[in-house]
Amino acid sequence: MSAVTTPIIDKDTVVATAIREISHIATLPEITIKIVELVESPKSTAQDLNKVISTDPALCSRILKVVNSSFYGLPGQIASINRAIVMLGLNAVKNIAIAASLAKLFRGGDLTPNFSAKDLWTHSNVTAAAAKMIANSMKIGLSDEAFLAGLMHDIGVMVEMQANRTKLVEVFSRVGADDNGVPAADFLAAELIVFGATHQDFGSALCEKWKLPKSLALVTGFHHNPLELAYENRTLSCIVYVADRMAGEVAGGFRHDLMDTVPDPAVLDMLKLTAEKLNEIKAQLVAHAADAQSLLL
Repeated sequence: MSAVTTPIIDKDTVVATAIREISHIATLPEITIKIVELVESPKSTAQDLNKVISTDPALCSRILKVVNSSFYGLPGQIASINRAIVMLGLNAVKNIAIAASLAKLFRGGDLTPNFSAKDLWTHSNVTAAAAKMIANSMKIGLSDEAFLAGLMHDIGVMVEMQANRTKLVEVFSRVGADDNGVPAADFLAAELIVFGATHQDFGSALCEKWKLPKSLALVTGFHHNPLELAYENRTLSCIVYVADRMAGEVAGGFRHDLMDTVPDPAVLDMLKLTAEKLNEIKAQLVAHAADAQSLLL
């Protein structure tokens, strides 16, 4: 009698199946879709964006909270979306609006004693703040893209949670973690064993389904290994790679996928981030940690 073999399902099939089968997270909030479409249209105006955002008072409130945060340092309080657009520009407010509309997707309660979707959202907020700080320090005009990319970098974990909670529990079980969430084993390796793909794969596929800019799909897909990207596509992913590790050092939130928080020197070299500049940004992040953790709650 021949031995029974388990069919090997390739990674692309695993990811496509998960994206197809998950429920509400597979669909961007309707207002977010409108914002993305509107800003990508060359005929759109600031008034058009203001009109769309103004239909959702809760979204307005979250956007203004970000705009008025210490991360922007604008003079005086900005009390209207229209004023925010004038001060920051259409593209910046679009990115903040997309970020602010994602909060409702990070729900689902406690999965294990060491992990809940809220922990991941907290970590994502701090990573977004750190990414913006790094981009600001580099003066390359990517700060708002970096903020959104930092917020979304781990969204593949939410895909896993929606697709198969039991398997994600098994991943956390294999990884283990101390009281501070520091893992004892490699998270991505455990994901490959249990799911057949990693949160990078799931996150990248979700960005493509949502028709978000290619840069966001690359960040979600390569934030653990940004130097594997073509040179011209590395910058944003490298920024989020460093920001992720900075956020992992801030108390609270999610860091199960980081066995250590020391950035690869080659990534720092790519960004031309000196040890002095890195420490300066870290100090800035720590000073604003409480604000960062609740920025888009």
